[in-house]
Amino acid sequence: MSFDNGPDPEITPQVLDILARRAILTTFFVVGDKLRDPERYAIVERAFREGHWIGNHTFNHLAPLGVTLDVDAPALEIGRTQELIGEMSHPDRLFRPFGSGGILDEALLSATAVDLLCRDGYTCVLWNVVPRDWENPKGWVPRALEQCAAEEWPLVVLHDLPTTAMEQLELFLDGLEAAGATIVQHFPEDCVPIVNGGIVADMSAYMPS
Repeated sequence: MSFDNGPDPEITPQVLDILARRAILTTFFVVGDKLRDPERYAIVERAFREGHWIGNHTFNHLAPLGVTLDVDAPALEIGRTQELIGEMSHPDRLFRPFGSGGILDEALLSATAVDLLCRDGYTCVLWNVVPRDWENPKGWVPRALEQCAAEEWPLVVLHDLPTTAMEQLELFLDGLEAAGATIVQHFPEDCVPIVNGGIVADMSAYMPS
């Protein structure tokens, strides 16, 4: 399980409280621009202290790197965010690209972005379950549980944002428990095409041809 697009000053602490009560550790893929706010930065520090992994989810989160025409975009979006994460970074330098609407396609990454990830030793973490909690904040849980049941090892993307979706987080966790699921702080191999700067899977589906 993972959380994208935060930190949010109201929602992320609530999520951390829920995870702490249930002794669940997960990964927060944070947006770099938000870390310039001391209050939000302190929230990520809390997540890090409590044992959650901190990953890089671009600086602006405005457009997939595979569609931008700015050759300097990867250095800004990835590099600047990593600088802000600093010592809170996971040793594997976890990076999750922005996929518009949670879609994995050729817009996801550019050749320049992949070169940077490889050169600087990043691990690229994708996903296979996106219940679109931002789109249906009151009713995303059944979809999430159905998608999880369809995967041998689901890697879920949720969003710690002020959409009211996280009001349903405990319901989702109850559903996982009822299904006999175990939440682990690791990723399925088929969702990690780059590991410590080495390409370990076909990248053609994630880059413009």
